[in-house]
Amino acid sequence: MKNFAHKALLLISLLTALHFTSKAQYDVHFTNQQLRIDYYIFGNADTCYYALDKYVMEPVWGGTRNNLVDSLGYGDYFVEVLLHDSDVVLYSRGYCNLFGEWQSTAEAEFITKGFNESVIIPYPKETVDVIFYLRDYDGIFIEMMRLIVNPDDYFIQDALHPNYSILNVHGDYAPEKAVDIVILPDGYSEEEMGKFVIDCNFFKECLFSYEPYKSYQDRFNIRAVMVPSKDSGISIPAENVWKNTAVGCSFYTFDSERYCMSTNNQAIRNLAGLVPYDQIYILANTSKYGGGGIYNFYCVSSTDDNLSSDVIIHEFGHGFAGLGDEYYNNAISYEEYYNLSIEPWEPNLTTLVDFDSKWKDMLKKKTPVPTPAENKYINEIGVFEGGGYEPKGMYRPKMDCLMKTFQGDKFCEVCQKAIERMILYYTE
Repeated sequence: MKNFAHKALLLISLLTALHFTSKAQYDVHFTNQQLRIDYYIFGNADTCYYALDKYVMEPVWGGTRNNLVDSLGYGDYFVEVLLHDSDVVLYSRGYCNLFGEWQSTAEAEFITKGFNESVIIPYPKETVDVIFYLRDYDGIFIEMMRLIVNPDDYFIQDALHPNYSILNVHGDYAPEKAVDIVILPDGYSEEEMGKFVIDCNFFKECLFSYEPYKSYQDRFNIRAVMVPSKDSGISIPAENVWKNTAVGCSFYTFDSERYCMSTNNQAIRNLAGLVPYDQIYILANTSKYGGGGIYNFYCVSSTDDNLSSDVIIHEFGHGFAGLGDEYYNNAISYEEYYNLSIEPWEPNLTTLVDFDSKWKDMLKKKTPVPTPAENKYINEIGVFEGGGYEPKGMYRPKMDCLMKTFQGDKFCEVCQKAIERMILYYTE
């Protein structure tokens, strides 16, 4: 493996310096289509390997055409597109995945597993190098796989075109000027597709009832793929409940009861690619509390629990804005998820190693750092210990926020700022 000779913050500086690709350059280097690269990632707690699966040409690139080179530095994984045999960066993006989360579980200590995953890039007009990196425990990006992609390669497959209708839930804006969300149904039988339509509108109402989404709702497109499942409901392995559903969501992901995700990447991506998309959201037809959200990967939430509205927004905070969990006393499956000797990349968490890069400028001058959890600071932006599943050494911006509990029913100012930044990143 080759070291990508930059830590996270140096990487941001480099990418910002290379951030020359504008709409004009997009038209020079890319078509209106998108390339999906399916690959396998496998290993255990200490090892990781990549293997190419296939290339798929999908009909429309739904992402930004201006901010093509990542300047955020978010994510534990990173994909970069270069002009072939050069250092000219055409596109890059950070993301996270299920494999990276699984590596931090106890199971990964004694078993090897593999996951099928995908990245999407604008479809190139010329041969490019596509490089995959992962961020190691010390925050250093390591090159894991390098591909040479010829856009005229006849082994690049055309996307499947299943005959499912598309529901326009909200917006009809140009994809490159909007945040494009595709909603996929899971566990809705043919007879329940009317309920899915109701749940899609519920999703829209939830999203736009919270700031800053409410103020920017004219920058979102929401579309839904009307695909029924053979069975109604979602699998619950611990109760020996198994369902045959459209994308295969299941509770007890990583043996955590409320964590509801899917490892059927092919089904998810084949359906999502029917429309332009930046974010994938799966609505799970169940009254059982749960869901999940992974940055630039996909999100899931149950629809019929009395906390579904908050779960929808919380998980989208992960998937869309890269927000970290701010709780620290819940039962979780991860072991040593964060390295407390470096600054986490999530915008709402800090170890104080590089607090200047976080929300330090939003503190009042007399606010102590760290900030004691006292009533006089309950409405203040501060630096409160406990977050990212860690009771000590990790800090969050507010005593409570939607990324911690659902009691306050709103995002703190730091999280709102991070969400707004991401909306503008996609739409300006």
